[in-house]
Amino acid sequence: MTTHLTEVRPARPEDAEALSGIHAAAWRGAYRGLLDGIDLERLVSRRTPSWWCDALTKGVLIEVLEIGGEAAGYASYGSCRMPALRCDGEIYEIYLKPECQGLGFGRQLFETARKALQSRGLNGLAVRVLSDNGPACAFYRALGGRLAARTWHETGGRRLELSVFVWAARRV
Repeated sequence: MTTHLTEVRPARPEDAEALSGIHAAAWRGAYRGLLDGIDLERLVSRRTPSWWCDALTKGVLIEVLEIGGEAAGYASYGSCRMPALRCDGEIYEIYLKPECQGLGFGRQLFETARKALQSRGLNGLAVRVLSDNGPACAFYRALGGRLAARTWHETGGRRLELSVFVWAARRV
């Protein structure tokens, strides 16, 4: 029996249903009004439980935040997909159920992913975020991220600006 109210642990295949629900709720909360409604639902509908099982089977690194034994958020991370930034690691996603946002859990997931990347020898860190997502940009700035680049993503005939935040390698 555990006495911890919160725990961050590696995702397991049995988390697939919860991950799908967290993703859907977080995306609808974060991107409603920023993305076309049809595009948003199309993007949300791709992340089915079988998609998550497949990702875990392929070795995608995902940490799950549990609150009171229930999955409430996640972070996915790995090697940086933007070599020009000279960062070895990248946090691909951090999402929380809307009712768990603003309580420090995002910071907990960020630090867990950052430490896991460092333990794998991946120094320096990058994160991409939709530039119009003010709360997410403020979150990464508050964590010490430096705006290093802007890039674009096409969806539903729209060109969306992404902000790229970076953190220098931490000395352990």
